[in-house]
Amino acid sequence: MRRNVDDRNQSANELKQALTDFVLDAEDDLAVALETFSATQSARSQQPELHQRSLMIDRFLIEGKVGSQTPIELFLAATPDLSTRDRQQVEAWQRGFVGLFEILQILPDGFELMNWTTARRYTVKPITTTAAAAMTRLKVGEIILTQIAPWDASNWIFFSPWTSLGKLGKPKLAVAIGNFKQAYKQHLYSDAPELLEAAWQSVEQYHQNFVDFFGSDEVTLSGSELSRKLAEMQTLNTEAQLAAAGLDSSKSLAELAAESGAAPEELTEAAAAMGVDGKTATQLLEKKGALKMAATQVELPPHLKHAEQVTALSHPRWGQVFLADYTRLQTLLEQGAIAPDTSKLIKQNLAHADMNWFVWQRLATQYPTALATVLQATLDRPTFQVPQDLTALLQEYGKASEPELPEVASVPLHLHTLFQEALLELKKEKPKGKKPEKAGFGAR
Repeated sequence: MRRNVDDRNQSANELKQALTDFVLDAEDDLAVALETFSATQSARSQQPELHQRSLMIDRFLIEGKVGSQTPIELFLAATPDLSTRDRQQVEAWQRGFVGLFEILQILPDGFELMNWTTARRYTVKPITTTAAAAMTRLKVGEIILTQIAPWDASNWIFFSPWTSLGKLGKPKLAVAIGNFKQAYKQHLYSDAPELLEAAWQSVEQYHQNFVDFFGSDEVTLSGSELSRKLAEMQTLNTEAQLAAAGLDSSKSLAELAAESGAAPEELTEAAAAMGVDGKTATQLLEKKGALKMAATQVELPPHLKHAEQVTALSHPRWGQVFLADYTRLQTLLEQGAIAPDTSKLIKQNLAHADMNWFVWQRLATQYPTALATVLQATLDRPTFQVPQDLTALLQEYGKASEPELPEVASVPLHLHTLFQEALLELKKEKPKGKKPEKAGFGAR
């Protein structure tokens, strides 16, 4: 790749610098929005090192909100003298996104990249000579984390600093994708709305399967029994999915293993760790075009598998929630009295990450008066009322009012296949008898 950039790239750099200066120089609501965005994203990230300040600012330029407006909209309103081309260029940047990209090809003035979470390909160019010079050391096959934005109808620009993860084998790539999901969940399928829609539809379908199987959106069982029932439900769901896709569900695992050249125990162990049965794993690998999305495994977290009692709640948008103390909380609210351990239980549940917005709203609907009473006493807020105050309280405890894509959502087949193949590699590398570790989207 050449170290120099052309005049139009330089113009894009100057525009971006003007946009950045506009945001950083602001002293009004825009400045407050930037600080709030920065604090929120850093707090939610499990990988703070990925949230370098420059990347955070670049993300805010595209993702930020100031009331109902974006930083780009505010910038355009404040700079009416921009040319039509420059204005269109800046407006197009609102389609930018963060991705985990593989370098497919090095071009004279940029790179051909593939976004691993969606398999979309992009021609991407650096917009400064300094950036172009620094990127000459990148090699084909390297995985980089960066933010890109549109440049013209067929090309994109590097809109933020990049971080190279090096060349990754399948197991490490699966882990990197899982880490990306945790840190940048909103960008998982941001350049492929059809995949995002399919994922959300799968959450709705899983909820319906849950209700059909258990007869309700709420069930309480022992941890071991619930684990068994969830596995049984997912087996039925998988068989239905295979049948709908025209895959042969009549062959035995031994027959499928013989056809694929893999040992039955290898398929069984690797597929179990991935969250599907060996039959499904083999057929998906043999007939990759049959399904666009593949289901992930839903199972109880390890600390609940042997619990005396676990309540599973299902919702078409929030997915599934597993709680050990939910019936205790229900009993407390049904009794309507303040027990000695009430405050402790309420505070624990307010801080509990799995006690999300959906669960508290469910309790508020079922026990509005009792919930107000216990929250008044626990929080020493005698005027607390559920309709007026619950939303603000949940926000205090960091509980988002809108769901993110739940773990139960199906994933694109290319990712599902990658995770399966990664586990097969781990199986070969691990000492005999040691179960492969989970990686990717199916792990909880």
